Amino acid sequence: MAATKRKRRGGLAVQAKKPKRNEKDAKQPAKLRDVAEETKEEERDRIPGPVCKGKWKNKERILIFSSRGINFRTRHLMQDLRMLMPHSKADTKMDRKDKLFVINEVCEMKNCNKCIYFEAKKKQDLYMWLSNSPHGPSAKFLVQNIHTLAELKMTGNCLKGSRPLLSFDPAFDELPHYALLKELLIQIIEEDAALVEIGPRFVLNLIKIFQGSFGGPTLYENPHYQSPNMHRRVIRSITAAKYKEKQQVKDAQKMKKKEPKTVLPHDPTADVFVIPAEEKPIEIQWVKPEPKVDLKARKKRIYKRQRKMKQKMNSGNTK
Repeated sequence: MAATKRKRRGGLAVQAKKPKRNEKDAKQPAKLRDVAEETKEEERDRIPGPVCKGKWKNKERILIFSSRGINFRTRHLMQDLRMLMPHSKADTKMDRKDKLFVINEVCEMKNCNKCIYFEAKKKQDLYMWLSNSPHGPSAKFLVQNIHTLAELKMTGNCLKGSRPLLSFDPAFDELPHYALLKELLIQIIEEDAALVEIGPRFVLNLIKIFQGSFGGPTLYENPHYQSPNMHRRVIRSITAAKYKEKQQVKDAQKMKKKEPKTVLPHDPTADVFVIPAEEKPIEIQWVKPEPKVDLKARKKRIYKRQRKMKQKMNSGNTK
């Protein structure tokens, strides 16, 4: 359709005139094509430089806090984790009477979507919760063999807030519950890498994996897990069994001592290979033996005589 142009005073529409093409305008597309082909050839021969994807922003925010009743070692462990993860936030200690579902509200107030919560029980057992707030999943661990950064004194070094790096065993890709834990740890901490260890070092014994955040249906339960109370009970029973065994041995020894000794009958074959000793003649001494010389007493007497002689000589010289 050709463009139409109306007059201001009204009337019939007049067709707009087409612009005339010059020879210069016709030559321009040919030149552009040549320039484009040359640039394509140059790009083929050129080595591509590093691609800059822009500044990476970690949008994960982690809340790291604990319940009341933790000891100094747990407090130092939390400080080490906060120092290694600059995208973490802290909060006051939670009362042990409160339910764990309250943590989801605390995460929402702190604008955090991940949570690491340390739960202390009996002032000697420590549990750690890893949760994706507020919809889950979450995992509960028993923390054992804690060694903080100050205790280890490793050779490695890093800047404060330089983010920790994870390295996983191939078994984490084989089983489904390990794969879930791997993804949860990567989202909370950082990606896979291998560097010099600086700490902290601790052991996480998996207890359960829940579908929700701090609760819900159980996705996985560790069949080999033994609670600390049960472990202490087994140790006490072992020590008690050892004590009972010692007491039984002592009682048996006392009973043996009290029993009358059994006299064995004489064995006639026991004297078959016995050789009788030669009988010595009896000698009767008619002369009184000479007394033995006491050398110590003799030396004392000689020393006293010499001393008296010296005293006499000194007294004569003085006169």
